[in-house]
Amino acid sequence: MGARRLYVAVAVGGFRRYATYRAATAAGVFTNTVFGLILVYTYRALWDERPHLGGWNQAQVVTYVWLGQAFLSTLAIGGGGVEGELMERIRTGDVAIDLYRPADLQMWWLAADLGRAFFQLLGRGLVPFVFGALCFPVYLPTDVGTWVAFLVAVLLAMLVGFGIRFLLALSAFWLLDGAGVSQISWLAGYFCSGMLLPLNVFPGVLGEVVRVLPWSGLLQAPAAILLGQADPLGTYLFQGAWAVVLLGAGRLLQSAATRRVVVQGG
Repeated sequence: MGARRLYVAVAVGGFRRYATYRAATAAGVFTNTVFGLILVYTYRALWDERPHLGGWNQAQVVTYVWLGQAFLSTLAIGGGGVEGELMERIRTGDVAIDLYRPADLQMWWLAADLGRAFFQLLGRGLVPFVFGALCFPVYLPTDVGTWVAFLVAVLLAMLVGFGIRFLLALSAFWLLDGAGVSQISWLAGYFCSGMLLPLNVFPGVLGEVVRVLPWSGLLQAPAAILLGQADPLGTYLFQGAWAVVLLGAGRLLQSAATRRVVVQGG
């Protein structure tokens, strides 16, 4: 019970920490709204030429655009999660302080990242989504059950996203400077999550491959539930399996790193 209260406190602290950056949040809302507008008009032109591309109509794909803008910072698809701070602490040796805490390293940073994610969803993601829903024809389910199923998928997406980025951060134990691997991961995240184009429009083998990668559990999976294109249970199993695999791999890599690697600066 004490450990649970600790991690809840860390999550609340993460939420409050990001809530203090009001100017950055306002700038992020503006940026996401502008990029959302650009993508909406681009997608509408594409769907005018290819109606029902990927099995979606234009209202569904417009909804998908605004979901993407809501999730971009929430799930740190292009970076901006706790992994940058953790990498820096590994590089400087300050991670040694984290390891002396009476808390698990992975759980501590997971709690902090969940607090950050919930703030970004409410503070930076909700406004562009509401703006898009008010200004464009969108597809929004009317039953509460679909929304609840969607929110469960969003929570699982947060776990999958953290699992990917925690592994990325731990690479700094060996690489010391994780800038290169971070950029590669962010590019993969943009492409394989469906942030640039919905994964259901990818053809042939390419589409089959990207849809089974963990990044598809970030944006594509929750969006498909909200748009009525996916079975929630099957989606949960997919996301949950990847969350277990990634968090389990992170646990093993954390154990290997703290047992065998000498931290630079430590």
